[in-house]
Amino acid sequence: MEWRKMRRFKQEISEAECLEVLKESPRGVLSMFGENGYPYGIPLDFYYDAQDGKIYFHGAKEGNKIDLLQKDNHVCFTVMDQGYREEGDWALYIRSVVIFGRIEKAEDPDKAFQETVNLGRKYYPPEEDMEAYARKYEKALTILCLSIDHMSGKLVHEK
Repeated sequence: MEWRKMRRFKQEISEAECLEVLKESPRGVLSMFGENGYPYGIPLDFYYDAQDGKIYFHGAKEGNKIDLLQKDNHVCFTVMDQGYREEGDWALYIRSVVIFGRIEKAEDPDKAFQETVNLGRKYYPPEEDMEAYARKYEKALTILCLSIDHMSGKLVHEK
């Protein structure tokens, strides 16, 4: 499949910078094919696993997100960093990453548990409590895995 080239190619950031944004940013927006012809986008916590190059989410075992993904698992996931200002400048520089891919449930219980722990480590310290916390909620959670088909990113100066 061929993907559209970025129109503002001078603002394009490298794959390494895209991965840095994924590792550092706390949340992104997951967009899916919704009902009645409307898209459905929701903000989510996530974890990028550098070992397998996939993005993991947790959520309930049922609900609108799960229903929509069962109908069509093609998604768009968008992440922005916190941005920065150069000295004397009022406008932010912001890096954003747009990912197109497919989401599946993590079926392997050991992998799902490990990604639950990884998500917890990113958001809910202290470290020593993470495995116990993950064990407590593992039966109530679904772990979703986003396989990346295409990723692009750019740096925008908000002037």
